Amino acid sequence: MPVIKCASRSLDLSTTQVMGILNVTPDSFSDGGSLYEKQQLSLDALLYKATAMVEQGATIVDVGGESTRPNAQPVSEQQEMDRVLPAVELLAKNLDVVISIDTSNAALMTESAKLGAGMLNDVRALEREGALVAAAATGLPVCLMHMQGTPQTMQQAPAYQSVTAEVMRYLSCRAQLCEQAGMMAGQIILDPGFGFGKTLEQNLQLLQHTSAFVATGYPLMIGTSRKSMFGQLLAREVADRLAGSLATGAYAGMQGAAIVRVHDVKETVDVVKVIEAVKGQGE
Repeated sequence: MPVIKCASRSLDLSTTQVMGILNVTPDSFSDGGSLYEKQQLSLDALLYKATAMVEQGATIVDVGGESTRPNAQPVSEQQEMDRVLPAVELLAKNLDVVISIDTSNAALMTESAKLGAGMLNDVRALEREGALVAAAATGLPVCLMHMQGTPQTMQQAPAYQSVTAEVMRYLSCRAQLCEQAGMMAGQIILDPGFGFGKTLEQNLQLLQHTSAFVATGYPLMIGTSRKSMFGQLLAREVADRLAGSLATGAYAGMQGAAIVRVHDVKETVDVVKVIEAVKGQGE
């Protein structure tokens, strides 16, 4: 797996990297509102949390200004930019870390890149108007995620004939469009989209076939942290899903996932270190 260039920084994807989730929204499913004071972003709290993630071993911090949890309500383009851009500017000035922007907003992609963002992470796989062109123009790595439906509808009745084949086909198609737009294959990251229009069984099938996604040659990102699949499988509330998150992260890492996107950075970094040590014994 090659080293990818993320603006002024680089990531070695020959080992699994940990991406910390930094939501700057009042309504995210896991930690919504934690960085808000009277509905206004607390930049001090944001920097404190991001700094802790970096100190714990995160090499990427993923900043999101629009919740995409099931039934989440959309926000305006300007509102999302008002939430995210001050955060990007603050983190870029204070931390040595790749800043990822969790957005489908073409204008936000462009402006974030100017402020020091190093990666784009789009749950809609650059399908919104202008997003593909904007992302390509930044020269940044992009993560393309699969979602069936929209955040408002995705969990109503997700259905597939073969979830792995259909998700892989969709992501391969989107990756090819990115290459046609001028992106390098090694800068395109795929995400099967756990919990985004999938049942528990479908999520488990996708995880089981992690190695098939890795075999496409594109770097793979896995995002299962605190997802509702653990509520169904383990009967755990959001705050008590660490074990499930770590188990799936470990499995994905053993199968060759390049990035795991998580809320619990410290514990995940420990898991990744153990996994890499075990894998290294076979070399």
